[in-house]
Amino acid sequence: MATFTGAIGTGSKWLLDKIVGALAATGVNPNFLTFLGLVVNFIAAAFFAVGSFFTGALIIFFAGFLDMLDGQVARRQNRVTAFGAFYDSTLDRYADMALYMGLLVYYSVSGRTPYVVLAAVATAGSVMVSYARARAESLIPLCKVGFMERPERLVLLIIGGLFNRMGPVLWVIAIVSTLTVIHRIYYTWQETRAGRVLPGIKLSLQPDSPPIATRHQPQPRGWGHAE
Repeated sequence: MATFTGAIGTGSKWLLDKIVGALAATGVNPNFLTFLGLVVNFIAAAFFAVGSFFTGALIIFFAGFLDMLDGQVARRQNRVTAFGAFYDSTLDRYADMALYMGLLVYYSVSGRTPYVVLAAVATAGSVMVSYARARAESLIPLCKVGFMERPERLVLLIIGGLFNRMGPVLWVIAIVSTLTVIHRIYYTWQETRAGRVLPGIKLSLQPDSPPIATRHQPQPRGWGHAE
């Protein structure tokens, strides 16, 4: 079994490498692949909106494949940039919200109000998981605690669509995403309280309150600080 699994992994890696090489050779802009992934997720959301969960799940799987390609093509072309990472993360958020929006439309049209609320909570939880990490990492070196990150959420949506179990999947996403956000808030509080913050962050003390992390603002020229 281990040999069989290893063979599948090796074959998949070989195929992915060939596809990445072929795309890189065309000179395609990795940001275009990122945008294409967003468009594919919009299509999946449209299928969700009309209740075609199975088809939508298959399309999400394809979109995930595109999501793997853009970064690898960028590395193969030596075109990795800070903007590319920002662009990819931003469009990922739009893709996530589009999928949940499709589910919101479906449950709203179907008159299933409790599931509308559930899909809304899952949406908020998914967005806040990403926001909590981004905001925390403006203060501390790393905040990857918790479980329900984007890959896990997409896998769950695919499972929910393929097996027509979207309701239970939304419950899992809503609950575990909320717990992940709480975990990240607590972890960031621990790290900042212990002083493990990024360079340029200083701890300011206020009366009757715990230390508050603030970003040090450099003083303008002529204020007595040499550059």
